[in-house]
Amino acid sequence: MIINLSKIKTEALLLLCRDIITSYENSENENFFINEDIKNYINDVSKNILKELNKVTKDNDFYLKNRTTSYRISGILKAYNFISFELSKEFTDGVEFNPAMLYISLLATWFKELSKESKSKEYIYFLIYPYSNVYDKLLLNLKDEKFKILNIKMIEIAERVILKYDKYLLK
Repeated sequence: MIINLSKIKTEALLLLCRDIITSYENSENENFFINEDIKNYINDVSKNILKELNKVTKDNDFYLKNRTTSYRISGILKAYNFISFELSKEFTDGVEFNPAMLYISLLATWFKELSKESKSKEYIYFLIYPYSNVYDKLLLNLKDEKFKILNIKMIEIAERVILKYDKYLLK
């Protein structure tokens, strides 16, 4: 049996992004002034991406139930844990972050910058998604300079983590 490591790593990343979205759904960051248009845009983007993530991933129970019986599932969970650990090193206690910009940057770095799964039809949505539109909304169209700086920090963190992840070998 041939196992595609790129697909395993992609699925793990998608699971992590799904968990980021669902964990921070409906949360408000009161430390910044963000107009309603931007908030609604972020919510709409998150809902749409979550819908697509749910199409290409299984529910969490599936992965947990099959972690010992499937090498592929075991690999997905190891890759998930690797990304999660790398992100936790980036975010020490009390550090603010924008989950929307983080998951968008993770996806954009993986699919657009590194061209992962560029020939995979099941991930076509993530390959053609206009990440630049989100970047424009969360960088160029903001008045709160602190929030812009935070969003730039999310991009930098995502790039560091994904570049390490790209080199990660499942063992």
